[in-house]
Amino acid sequence: MIFAAGLGTRLMPYTETMPKALVPVAGTPMIEILIKHLISNGITDIIVNVHHFANQVIAFLSRNNNFGVKIAISNETDLLLDTGGGLEKAAWFFNDHQPFLVQNVDVICDVNYSDLLQEHNKYNAIATLAVSQRETTRRFIFDSSMQLCGWENSKNQEVKMARTQSENMKKFAFSGIHIIDPEIFGFMSQQSKFSIIETYIEMAATQKIVGFVHNPDYWVDMGKPDELLKAENLLTRMKNKQ
Repeated sequence: MIFAAGLGTRLMPYTETMPKALVPVAGTPMIEILIKHLISNGITDIIVNVHHFANQVIAFLSRNNNFGVKIAISNETDLLLDTGGGLEKAAWFFNDHQPFLVQNVDVICDVNYSDLLQEHNKYNAIATLAVSQRETTRRFIFDSSMQLCGWENSKNQEVKMARTQSENMKKFAFSGIHIIDPEIFGFMSQQSKFSIIETYIEMAATQKIVGFVHNPDYWVDMGKPDELLKAENLLTRMKNKQ
């Protein structure tokens, strides 16, 4: 699943006339970059949620014949559902009982999806979160075995713990990439709009949610204007590695 429904407020004024998903990076819309990256990794069944200028995203995919793969749309035009609500609305797409990948449209990264899936299966986790050691105000908190324990926002000193702290706690930034087991839908709040992060923190008290550490040098948040040049450079490096 590609999360592409956000308002893209950090990318104003670009997003005054287009959705974040279609903001170009080195001349190519973000969503095209991600779809082609997914295809190159063998992924051929994708669902995209849309809200802000939804019809532009739908028309773009149609003009490009969905890049030759199966792409479904989860339309949130009437109400932006946040990450948890958006995922729950798309639950019908994941009816094969197999783990699935979720990635934010504005993230470019060379995380090895096969390794991420292997880690997910190894721990029999309900969700496996790609994380890295980089500067940010918000971090997940893991124990020594990389099992999720909580979350913190160092900017306002907010801390949410699902399990009692122990020694050797580790803090990592979430990379906007996760592998999830469909079993998660049984733990959803049944609200229309909610955060998947909040859901993870609540579930961590009783369920196994683990972190997968990757190289932060190969991760860029394209949702920030000052990061677009870094994204272009990363795209070049990733292309040269192929």
